[in-house]
Amino acid sequence: MKNCRSSDVSDVKMADENCTEVTQFTFSGLSEHPQLKPVLFALFLGTYVLTLAGNLGLIALIRVSPQLHTPMYFFLGNLSFLDICYSSTISPKMLLDLPTKNKTISFAGCLTQFYFYAIFATAEIYLLAAMAYDWYVAISKPLLYKVVMSPGVCVSLVAVSYLAGLLNATVHTSALLRLSFCGLLVINNFYCDAPPLFVAASTDTRLNEGLMFAFVGFNMVTTNLLILTSYACVVVAVGRMGSAADRRKACSTCASHLAAVIIFYVSAAFNYMQPSSSNSLESKKIASIFYTIIVPMLNPVIYSLRNKEVKHALTSFIRRKFHF
Repeated sequence: MKNCRSSDVSDVKMADENCTEVTQFTFSGLSEHPQLKPVLFALFLGTYVLTLAGNLGLIALIRVSPQLHTPMYFFLGNLSFLDICYSSTISPKMLLDLPTKNKTISFAGCLTQFYFYAIFATAEIYLLAAMAYDWYVAISKPLLYKVVMSPGVCVSLVAVSYLAGLLNATVHTSALLRLSFCGLLVINNFYCDAPPLFVAASTDTRLNEGLMFAFVGFNMVTTNLLILTSYACVVVAVGRMGSAADRRKACSTCASHLAAVIIFYVSAAFNYMQPSSSNSLESKKIASIFYTIIVPMLNPVIYSLRNKEVKHALTSFIRRKFHF
């Protein structure tokens, strides 16, 4: 980053009149109210612990339960891994910053946090699309399920998800490196994300915003179409089922899966699919809490704990372990 002349940037605090090369950022955080900080710390610490416990527990259960060695639970295990990873890129730093007055992060640390967050978040939306396709095949073509969703196909779908995440993160992180940041900057967020960094930059960000709109738009539209098409086919297949109990079970599963997808997609789209400005950052900060902190905690509950197969596997494991 080169020295540059100071300019008026909304919500950015300059240390002095001369613009100097930035070495660190300061987060505004979630709240500056002293009485609210302990409440938020306890709330988000509990959320993070539940996220780790739920997702690690699900991964372990899938690994030790032969009856869960199916494509559906292969995808669920990878979803839990992604939830742990991208929640862990944000929550620990946020929890450390909550009680402190100076919430700083180095420039390199900021870009590193953003890079890994972008990898895991992008991989997750493609994995959700793969899971929707898996559910469609399981309901619509049960006799061909093991052939269509072979181990090779499952591994390929997961690999594509991670490659999409790597591509997206590399493009946006590289684009961030071309920006100049001047003075001591206060970023209006609790973690390093692209929209607040665009507002804080002292150089033109139109290329960055264009890349954000193009790549995020493509990722969201593509995966949304795959998910909606898969679930539409599932609904048609469910309507043809003869058993009312089977229909209720399938509809219940679809509803819970779609609820998780909608929360994730709506909050993410709100954050990335509109122009960045200082006025929109507060609402974007609230939206980002949902898909970075809340959704990773809810996914094990929505996708597995309501599932009879998981409950049966958990019961069997406890009985084997304690010889009930």
